[in-house]
Amino acid sequence: MESIIIGEVLKPQGIKGEFKVYPMTDNVERFKKLKKIILSDGKKKEIPIEVQGVRIDPKGMVFLNLVGIDTPEEAEKYRGFQVRVDRSEVPPLQDRWYYFELEGMEVYDQDLLLGTLIRIQETGANDIYIVKGDSGEFCIPALKSVVKNVDVPGKRMDVILPPGLLDD
Repeated sequence: MESIIIGEVLKPQGIKGEFKVYPMTDNVERFKKLKKIILSDGKKKEIPIEVQGVRIDPKGMVFLNLVGIDTPEEAEKYRGFQVRVDRSEVPPLQDRWYYFELEGMEVYDQDLLLGTLIRIQETGANDIYIVKGDSGEFCIPALKSVVKNVDVPGKRMDVILPPGLLDD
């Protein structure tokens, strides 16, 4: 089962075992539809658990009540854990992609393989795709003028690089 990270447990909240969660999604309202999540330490420990209640504060922070976690002491054990969901529960996007869909794609300029997209860096203005090729790592701006086609099932991205981007 492949799971996707949607948040991180910051700390216990209140006296009934509620968690304060930093959401890692652009739509926090999705948390309200969750029936089950996976708490993960990011290594080997993954705990599937039912969601009992969700609330969202005006600042966009998420608060979760989970079945079987009823005290702040019990909730404290999960501080820093990832909040994950099964990949099948992630809704599809229109003309946008999740990072996990892009990472691992082969990146081409016309028919020339440039390398593999290994990670995405957020800059505020636009994302930057970090690509690793035969000559090392380089950056490609995530702009419509550069990224011409994204084939998620085929794990291929076609780009037209700006002049001078890869010149030494």
